Amino acid sequence: MEWTEAAEAKLKEIPFFVRPAARKKIEKFAAEAGESLITPEIYAQAKAKFN
Repeated sequence: MEWTEAAEAKLKEIPFFVRPAARKKIEKFAAEAGESLITPEIYAQAKAKFN
């Protein structure tokens, strides 16, 4: 799964100790949506779903 630079920057806003789990959830969300590139938009959609 690839991440855009902007999406990676958003991920870095998450505390480091939960970042690996968050990355996994976001990547799973994207895969289920048929996406192979994590963009800030996909990141926001995943975040909205899990909040």
